[in-house]
Amino acid sequence: LSGGKFDGIIVRSMTKLDKEALNAAENLKVIGRAGTGYDNIDIYAATKKGIIVFNTPNSNTISAVEHTLGMLLALSRNIPQANQSTIKGNWERKKFKGVELYNKVLGIIGLGKIGSQVARRAQAFDMKVLAYDEYVSSKQAEKINVELVSLDQLLKRADFITLHTPLTDETFHLLGPQEFEKMKANAILINAARGPIVDEDDLAEALINNQIRGAAIDTFENEPYVNKKLVDLKEFVVLTPHIGSASEETRLKMSRMAVKNMIKGLSEEKPPNIVNPMVL
Repeated sequence: LSGGKFDGIIVRSMTKLDKEALNAAENLKVIGRAGTGYDNIDIYAATKKGIIVFNTPNSNTISAVEHTLGMLLALSRNIPQANQSTIKGNWERKKFKGVELYNKVLGIIGLGKIGSQVARRAQAFDMKVLAYDEYVSSKQAEKINVELVSLDQLLKRADFITLHTPLTDETFHLLGPQEFEKMKANAILINAARGPIVDEDDLAEALINNQIRGAAIDTFENEPYVNKKLVDLKEFVVLTPHIGSASEETRLKMSRMAVKNMIKGLSEEKPPNIVNPMVL
């Protein structure tokens, strides 16, 4: 970024634009995040330098929702484990007895665009849906047949818990030892949001001690590193390498939206989805 060559840059989740990188960007005017979360960009440093930052929040909704449901089904019916066993020549029907989604309680933490779409699809499985979101009203939740509850109530009542909240100071390690103690012994956790929302060491301990039944994880605390404690618990986990938005349709939509918004920003038009409006 140094040398004043670049007026704009588009990044995805793995590229870190920290204070040091931004200080070296002598001519940077616009940063585009191809995707929803922007915790890989130092927003304060960008704003201080007068750099506009935008994201593309609606581009990956459907892919993230479908991946969440896929993870939910995969773990509840032990599909990856049964697949590996069968490929090896085994026939272990009794070992891979799963649980149905029908009539179970799904707890959604974060009832935004992705969370609300997960709720709609879960209801097609005849699941009862609870949600915890401090920024959503009970009336909004009722419109999609979701019961809004406290985090404490959600943890105690849900059979499946799925995360769809951004990573902030408030949500960092939102789920730790105290939260796992409140969850049902047969509960399954799905995290396709941001890794650091869950304390991975405490999650591993909860699985080892049979405090919860299993976990399906798509995002990790220190990507691309995957916590070895979770890897070793292969009977109880499904792990994927942050592919919630990795569909052909999403990548195309995301790229087109990022480029279109970048052109607007560099043409001194106001691009949509600015995450640091105070820069204007």
